[in-house]
Amino acid sequence: MPDTPAGTGAPAAISRDEVAHLADLARIDLSEAELDHLAPQLSVILESVASINGVASDDIPPTSHALPLTNVFRDDVVRPSLTAAEALSGAPEVEQQRFKVPRILGDEQ
Repeated sequence: MPDTPAGTGAPAAISRDEVAHLADLARIDLSEAELDHLAPQLSVILESVASINGVASDDIPPTSHALPLTNVFRDDVVRPSLTAAEALSGAPEVEQQRFKVPRILGDEQ
């Protein structure tokens, strides 16, 4: 990535050669026209990220969400439930205390 010019706080413009190098690393085949088109666009993106970094303040802790999240699930409470025999009582076929279903995969697993 391009270096930040000393004292400016903004990243240096990304060059066409740097875009070509990044595309090569990512194994993306870009045409000459695409390289010419992407270099200025990536420079704008880097400038935008730098402007956001400039707004960030040391007195504001980093967060993953703008609003606090709360758990929307109910607490787990142990309650009476079906026994294995009761759960399997309506099954068309049972094998080793499990529902028996038709095989859908062959031996090629």
